[in-house]
Amino acid sequence: MPGRNFKTLYEIAEDNYGFVTVEEARRAGIRPQRLAEMARRGALRREGLALYRLDPFPAHELDSYRKATLWPYPVEGVLSHETALELYELSDVNPAKIHVTVPSGYRIRHREVPALYVLHHDDVDDQDVTRHEGLPIVTPAKAIRQCHDAHLRRDLLRQALEDAKRRGLVTRAEYNRLMHELDFDQAVVPTR
Repeated sequence: MPGRNFKTLYEIAEDNYGFVTVEEARRAGIRPQRLAEMARRGALRREGLALYRLDPFPAHELDSYRKATLWPYPVEGVLSHETALELYELSDVNPAKIHVTVPSGYRIRHREVPALYVLHHDDVDDQDVTRHEGLPIVTPAKAIRQCHDAHLRRDLLRQALEDAKRRGLVTRAEYNRLMHELDFDQAVVPTR
C-alpha cells in the first residue's frame, strides 16, 4: 500500500505526464532527501537534476516535450520555434531537436544542455505563452515570428502562416500583421 508521500506525488504527477520536480514536492511538504530515498527504493526514477518520474504512469508520446520544459530547473521552459510549429501541426517542419525558450537571465550551471535540446534565451511575454495538451508553448503567431527570426525557409513560414489562418489559430488581424512583418507579397485579408 503506497504511503502518504507517494499519494501526494501521484497527485502532482497526474497532470504532469508522470513527472515531479523537487520544487513541486517541496511545496507539497516533501523534502528533497525523501525523493532521493524513494528513488533508491525504486518508487521513483530520477530523470535529471531535480526531476523524477513515477513509474505507474505509462509512456506518452509527449513525454520528451514535458521533460524538456522541466529540464531548465528551477525555471520552466516554454516550447518554441520549430517545435511549436510541429506540435501545432503548422507546415511540414520536422525539427531534429526540441526548441525550448528560457528567460534571458537564465544561466546553466555545472551541467551541459542535452544534445536533443536547443535553448533560446528570451523574456517571452505572458500573452505569447499558452498551453497545448498541458505543455507550456508559445502561441502560433509567436512561433512563426521566432522561426522567421531564426531564418526558417520562407516556404515553410508561408505554409505555417496559411495553416494557422485556415485552422483559426491566428486572427485575421494577426494574419495581416504577420504577412506584412514577414514581407510576403499577397493582398491582405480585410479585418472587418
